[in-house]
Amino acid sequence: MIPVTSLRSGITFREDGDIFVIVSYSHLHLRKTSAVVKVKARNIRNGSLVEKSFGSNAKVNDVHVEKKDLQFLYKDADSAYFMNPTTFDQITIPLSVILDYQYLKEGASFTISFLGEDPIAVAFPPKMDFKVTETGPSVRGNSATNVFKDATLENGLKTKIPLFVDAGDIIRVDTRTGEYSEKA
Repeated sequence: MIPVTSLRSGITFREDGDIFVIVSYSHLHLRKTSAVVKVKARNIRNGSLVEKSFGSNAKVNDVHVEKKDLQFLYKDADSAYFMNPTTFDQITIPLSVILDYQYLKEGASFTISFLGEDPIAVAFPPKMDFKVTETGPSVRGNSATNVFKDATLENGLKTKIPLFVDAGDIIRVDTRTGEYSEKA
């Protein structure tokens, strides 16, 4: 058991049979009441984001999660295949464990969390580079704001990009939102 005042972003805990990873943490102390710890946590099993409040003297069950950096090889209809770059062991992970599997890119390294021998989550880097495979023409007009056009990326993701980006260009995408970040 760990006190809730020790929770920080990235820490894993178990509550009511579910496993959560802390996304954000805040410690609030109101005037005449006791302090309250509020966290936003992602449920590892289903990917939902929940807000939880705890009294400052509460405790949660600690979960020991082992994290490994693995290289993505390929995926098929229901599994993704990774390789440990030091031992060259291959690990198969069901796509149901990987929430945003469209961001998997061959040869890229990802941090994978294991609970015992079972993979429970794949952490994506905040931003990744992808090639624009198709987009509409760049039509400039009288506009006072940023104008975006639709684009399809090499991973099949559809997003909005600025007019100056053309098919074949490589852009950086925010994996948390799926939005264009910058030209790579």
